[in-house]
Amino acid sequence: MSRPADASVPDVVEVTTAPALNGRLRPPGDKSISHRAVLLSALAEGTSTVEGLNDGEDVARTVRCVERLGASVRVVDVGALVLEGGRGRLAPSEGTLDCGNSGTTIRLLSGIVATIDGRHHLDGDASLRRRPMDRVAVPLRAMGAAVRGQGPTCSAPLEVDGGPLRAVRYELPVPSAQVKSAVLLAGLRGDGPTTVVEPVATRTHTEEMLAGARARIEVAQRPDGRHITVWPSTLAPSAWHVAADPSQAAFFIVASLLSASSELEVHDVHVGAERIGFVGVLARMGGHVVTRVRRGADGDLLASSSALVATEVADSEIPSLDEVPILAVAAAAAQGTTRFSNVGELRLKESDRLEAAAQLAGALGASASIEGDDLCIEGLGSARAFRRIEFDAGGDHRMAMAAAVAATVGAGGVVAGFSGVATSYPGFLADLASLR
Repeated sequence: MSRPADASVPDVVEVTTAPALNGRLRPPGDKSISHRAVLLSALAEGTSTVEGLNDGEDVARTVRCVERLGASVRVVDVGALVLEGGRGRLAPSEGTLDCGNSGTTIRLLSGIVATIDGRHHLDGDASLRRRPMDRVAVPLRAMGAAVRGQGPTCSAPLEVDGGPLRAVRYELPVPSAQVKSAVLLAGLRGDGPTTVVEPVATRTHTEEMLAGARARIEVAQRPDGRHITVWPSTLAPSAWHVAADPSQAAFFIVASLLSASSELEVHDVHVGAERIGFVGVLARMGGHVVTRVRRGADGDLLASSSALVATEVADSEIPSLDEVPILAVAAAAAQGTTRFSNVGELRLKESDRLEAAAQLAGALGASASIEGDDLCIEGLGSARAFRRIEFDAGGDHRMAMAAAVAATVGAGGVVAGFSGVATSYPGFLADLASLR
C-alpha cells in the first residue's frame, strides 16, 4: 500500500477548454475517513477490513506508519485492506514514522503514539515541517505525554514519549477536527473521561467511528458548543466502508456549474452535514446542486450549469476550509463580490492558500484582495470571461486541482506544481477528462 510519490502524476500539465462536462463519476474514498479507518483498525483487538480506501499518498503514509508500529496489513484489492491490530501488537518503531505531506497522519498519529509506551519519532516533508504542531502538543502535554518539536510552534520532526495518560477537558482554541481527533484517541488510554469542547463544530468522523468500534463515547450539544467525551476503551474490530470524498467532489460540482450545458452526478459521496457546507454556499450563489441521501451519511450530488452571484461565506460554514480554493474559482465566475470571512487558517495549510487563492482568481482576470483574514473576490460574471492561465500550485494538491478546473471551464492554461495531486487524488486528470 505504501509507495513513493506517484510518478504518473506530471508536475506540469497543459489543460484545454472543454465546451461541456457531462457524466457520472465517483471520486476516491474520503481521505479523512480513510485515515481514521486505518488508525482505528490498528488499535482494535482483532481483524478489521477497509474497502473504498483513498488511493493517495497521504493515506498510504498512514498505512505504512501503522505497519511500522506493529499492525499487520494485507492488500486484498484496489482500496481494500485487511488489518490485524491490537494494543499487544503495537510498540515504538525502530525508525522514524514518516508522515510525508499528511497533516492528518502526523496529528492523529501523535495522539495514538502518546498511548503507546516508549519513545516515538514522527517527521514529514519540507511542507509538513512548516505546519504548527503545538496545537496537538499542548493538549497531549496536559494529558502527561512528553512532546518535543522544533521552534515556537513545535514543528516536525516530533519526539513523543507515550504511556498512561491523564483525562482532561480541552476546549479547542480554533476549529480543528485533527486536534479533536488526536485528543480523543489519546483519551482511549486516559485515567477517566476526556472531553473535547468545540465552540465551532467540525467533521464528526472520529467520534462516529469510535462509537462504531464500541468505544464508550458521548456527544452533547451545550450552550458553549459541542462536547465530545470518551472514556478509556478497548476497540472492537470493524468492517469499514469508505464513501467518496466530498472535498474532492467539490471540484467537479463547481466544474459542472461553470461549464455550459452540463449535467453531472457524483455518486457514493459522504454527505454528512459538516462535510458539505460548500453545497449550501453554491446553492446560495444560484448553483443548481441537489443532495440525494441514500443510506446513513452517504449519497449522491447532482449539479448542472448555473449562473452564479456573489455571496458572503463564513468560516463556520466550511470549518476545514478545504473547499475554499475551488469556491474561489466559483467566486471568480460569479456576478458581484464574494467575501470569505475569517479564513486566515488558509495560510497554514500545505501552502499559503489564502495568498494562492487570491493569485489564482487574479490570474483568471477577477479582482482579488486580502483584507486581514478575509478574502474578497470581485467576479467576472461568467467562466467564459476567464483568461488563459499560467499558474504555479507550488505542489499544493487543492490549488492544483482548482486551477485545472478553472482552465477547463475557462480559456485553458498551464498548471505547474501539479504533482502534489498524488497525495490525495492521483486519477484526478483522468476523471476530469472522462467528463469532456
